[in-house]
Amino acid sequence: MQTQRESFLSHVPESTQTLMQQATSSLEQSGLLEKSLKVGDSIPDFALPNATGETVSMRDLLANGPVVLAFYRGGWCPYCNLELRALQQVLRSIRDTGATLVAISPETPDNSLTTQEKNDLEYPVLSDADNQVARDFGLVFQLPAALLPIYEGFGIDLTAYNGNDHFELPIPATYVVRQDGVIQYAFADVDYTKRAEPSEIVKALQA
Repeated sequence: MQTQRESFLSHVPESTQTLMQQATSSLEQSGLLEKSLKVGDSIPDFALPNATGETVSMRDLLANGPVVLAFYRGGWCPYCNLELRALQQVLRSIRDTGATLVAISPETPDNSLTTQEKNDLEYPVLSDADNQVARDFGLVFQLPAALLPIYEGFGIDLTAYNGNDHFELPIPATYVVRQDGVIQYAFADVDYTKRAEPSEIVKALQA
């Protein structure tokens, strides 16, 4: 992630970097993360479509064992793609514990399918329309207006990716959920360049 970050910032003007850093600081100061679900909390039940439109129910997933939930911003985010591929690399270890891995983003099913295919993912990628589930986890924020032209400059059309003009995103977060629906491990950070270490996820499952 650090190498990706340095490569990205080397092509971004300082003024743009300052705006992005200010947005991250503002999000941190908002206290949103403190209100998000933590270890020991019970998660809400939900059902979301996968990349091919089939409904995936959390209740059904938990019936088979623990579940790893990875909330990501979208396939347009290079850090998200790195995370998704890193999770793919430990997928066998996750499954060896009897757990199921699913990734969730506000992208439409068609865009989720593109994300799944380009990263060669062998686990479900679910579409959380309007961030309804991410909102229940306390992870949703609205992208500051000052960043919208910057994202457009990067070629990121959130309206097309998410199928709405809300400009809302989830804070990237990863949870290990026990079969009883209680969170055993949680990682979330307002700095979208920071993600859960796959090895820590596997350790939480093995514990």
